Parts: sequence; C-alpha cells; structure tokens
Amino acid sequence: MNPALKRHPVVAFIAAATTILLALSAALFPGDPARAAQLAGTVLSSTTATLPAELAPLANGRRVSYLSTNVNAVPITATGLILTPKTGKNNKIVVWGHGTTGLADQCAPSASQAVFWPEARAAIAELLGRGWTVAAPDYPGLGTALSHPYLVGLSEARSMIDSAKAAKNLDATLGTQYVIDGHSQGGQGALFVNEIAPAYDGALTLRGTAAIAPVSNADLFAPLIPGTPAQGYLVMALYGLQAVDPTVVPATILAAPARQRTGVLQSGCLNEILAAYADLTASQLLVGGALPPAIVTKLSKWVNPGQKPTTAPILLVQGTADEAVPYVITAGPLVTELSVYSQPVQFVEIDGATHDGAVFQSTTTVANWIAARFS
Repeated sequence: MNPALKRHPVVAFIAAATTILLALSAALFPGDPARAAQLAGTVLSSTTATLPAELAPLANGRRVSYLSTNVNAVPITATGLILTPKTGKNNKIVVWGHGTTGLADQCAPSASQAVFWPEARAAIAELLGRGWTVAAPDYPGLGTALSHPYLVGLSEARSMIDSAKAAKNLDATLGTQYVIDGHSQGGQGALFVNEIAPAYDGALTLRGTAAIAPVSNADLFAPLIPGTPAQGYLVMALYGLQAVDPTVVPATILAAPARQRTGVLQSGCLNEILAAYADLTASQLLVGGALPPAIVTKLSKWVNPGQKPTTAPILLVQGTADEAVPYVITAGPLVTELSVYSQPVQFVEIDGATHDGAVFQSTTTVANWIAARFS
C-alpha cells in the first residue's frame, strides 16, 4: 500500500476496524466453523466500482471487502463485486465464480478489468438481465495480503457463500435464496459450495449449483500436464497447495528451469504465467519429469469435488473441444461421482465448444436452469 494512503484518516479507520473485527471474530469463534460463519459476510468496506462496458448499463457495482474464513475456520478478509440490476430487480442472489486469473493481487477481477474475462462478462450480463443481484468474489488471496489457495475448493467455496451473505448485508431487500454459477476454477468452487452449504450458509438457502467446465479429478489429469502448454496451471496449483499445506514446498518439486521463472507468478496473471512455462519439457518443469505420488494425493484431497454428499441440484455444462478441462473427465468420472448422491445432476454437452466457448454458448441455458431453481 502507498505509505501516504496509510496516513489517510479514512483508510486508517477502515484498517483499524478490519483488524478489530478479525481479532474479535478469532477470539469469539476459535476453530468452530459454524460459529465463525456467523460473522462471515460482514462487509468491511464498500466503494463504487467501475464496471466493464458490457455490464455498466445493466448494473450498479460496489467493490467490497468482507469477512470470510479459511479452510481452518480462521477469520480472513476477502474482496469482490456486488452488482445490483438497474431494472427488473427481483431480490434473488446469484454468485458468479470466475475462472483462473492468477495468483497475485493484480489478478483480482474486482480490481482489474484486464482479468475480468469476456466469458465472465457475458455470463454475468445474462444473470443481471434476469433481475438477479450478482455477487462476484475474487477468492481469498486475490486482492488481499494472503497467499491465494489456488484450486483449493473449500477456500473458494467459503468465500463464494460469504459473498452472498455480504450482498444481503448490503441490501436488506434481498431474499435468502441463492444459486451458485461458476466456470472452471469457479465451477470447481461451486461444487464445493454444494457440499458445505447447509453447515455454513446460515440463514441463506442454496437452491442449486451450475458448474461450467469445472476442475475435478486432479489425480487423473495433473500427472498428464508436464510437457504440455498447460504447465502454468500446474505450477500455480503447487503454490495453491502450499497455501494450505506448508509441507508442500514447490521449490523442491520444480526443476531448475521452472524455478527460475517463478517471478512471473507475482509479476503477471494467467496469460503471462501460461506463456512463461509453455515451452518447458517435463524434465525442465519437474524434478524427475513427473509429479511425486504424494503430491498427486494431496491435490486429489484439496481439489476434487464429489468426495462428500451434495445438498442441492446440480447442472454440469461441458464443451467437447475443451482445451483446459478434458471433456472425458467431466462427462465420465465427475458425472459418475456426483450421481451417487441423492441430488439430481443434469449434464449438458456442448458439441465443439472450447473451455471459454462453453460459457458463451450456455448463458441462456444456465440462466433458464437457475430461473427454474428459483421458481
């Protein structure tokens, strides 16, 4: 932060208030997820947001910081956007979970339109057009001083639920029903929301989860990434894992050529990270050219949805030409894993759709499904 800003009385007051709330929450609710969740969603700050051109005519935006909790139920701050429809508002909440943007603070969509991806804008525009208030969290560690637990589903899920609470705390006219709609990393987080919602969302009621090309089954696809253009995702996943498991030390897993490029994780966002690692061979990426089995196991533990019962209906959308999340993993193992539980799972295949294309081509389908869940 700019030292001059630190001396500004308003900024100093907000910082002090945030510190007090975090300390109070930690003191009152140590290690108790249900009790800590009672303060989660408290809005710490709210400022007018400049929205992308596609969304500015449709909504009034606020950039908020709010209380959430980490995977150990410790209070943390998180940031995001709350978008209120300018017309036709019907007091329902939809949480939008964005796809991968990066690891550093400049990769928070609420603060940087450069990573407010076009497909996200299209999806949110359709949601706003239906009259729904949209909460769009950045996820922990994007926009705050924390490390970003990239692809740690429980971390994303808590911040997503708490963004819905923050929206309701900002606007008392909003009801208690909400739906989660997410893509890629956000689709994965959306599925984790489905697992934890009744125990974590308090007075809110989850009506359903729409997940577009969600990350899943890391134990199946992560070992296949070394030597491919997707290697940047794997590097980010190692650092995301370290954020919740300090026994994971990426510097001991990455080979020397890969370690020499880790500066891009802080200086760049997704596109820069992918470009930095795309041309490495498997042996240049990882020591021994492969992920250690213990790391694959840890990734599976933290990344894979479907390990616990679902609690609300699910819509899965997947393009057959997805270059980032393999179609065969969503259509095969993930559908099977989710279908063993009592909640209905609807699978929509989009022939020829790419990873981002699946979002563009399903905006109406997803919104119609959400409308049915709210009816």
